[in-house]
Amino acid sequence: MSNSKQLFHRRQGRTRQKLQRKSTLRPRLSVFRSGKHIYAQVIDDAAKITLASASTLEKTMRGNLKTGADVEAAGLIGKTIAERAIAKGVKKVVFDRGGCKFHGRVKALAEAARESGLSF
Repeated sequence: MSNSKQLFHRRQGRTRQKLQRKSTLRPRLSVFRSGKHIYAQVIDDAAKITLASASTLEKTMRGNLKTGADVEAAGLIGKTIAERAIAKGVKKVVFDRGGCKFHGRVKALAEAARESGLSF
């Protein structure tokens, strides 16, 4: 019997394999959520560099948020990562939700990024 961490990593691997098959030319918007914070990165896998990043741990974000673990914080991170990616010249990305369901904080981040100009 597999424990929940092993199942999460299995789902995460399946998601990444599908993304690699779909689009090798676009950067990847990777989302990680913990119990207290949410993080987002735009990664160019071909060059193996991070183009833009945002998280609720940043000093500019901490003052504006009550907690880093709610839908409001995820929406703010989505807007921020979209602005930073567009400033770097990235408008089209592939959304990597990792092993998480597209629900709640992950969905709020994705919708905010789409509203701010990223397309995926």
